[in-house]
Amino acid sequence: MAPLRPGDPAPDFKLARDGGGSISLSALRGKPVVLFFYPKDDTKTCTVEAISFSGLSEDFASAGVALIGISPDSVKSHDRFAKKHDLAVPLAADDDKAVVNAYGVWAEKSMYGRKYMGVERTTYLIDAAGIISRVWEKVKVAGHAEEVLAAAKILRTA
Repeated sequence: MAPLRPGDPAPDFKLARDGGGSISLSALRGKPVVLFFYPKDDTKTCTVEAISFSGLSEDFASAGVALIGISPDSVKSHDRFAKKHDLAVPLAADDDKAVVNAYGVWAEKSMYGRKYMGVERTTYLIDAAGIISRVWEKVKVAGHAEEVLAAAKILRTA
């Protein structure tokens, strides 16, 4: 399935999250939401990305923008990851891969000539009405969180 595009409605979800409880997209309706999909807890690039978003979490909050990290890892894995790196971003556990599939980010990847299925690092900016406003595919992590924050602030004031 291809990734969703700007103008598409963002598929709703309800997922268990780190620290207990759950998080759903519909519960955040009325404010912009940033979903960053990442492949795996506690791997080099994913850690840098989560720390980058976490470092800007107060800026996102003061801009009225919700921020959620999603990967197929378990809640237990997310809890360890968040604690180890002092993350301030909710991490949602999509262990049955329903959400990564709904958003079209579960894809065939290739490393050292070996093909496998995994999460394509992708970020979605969703407006207050639940419509996808912007998509970043095959994210390069350096400067990404700052770029997403700038776009979210523009969306918030539009």
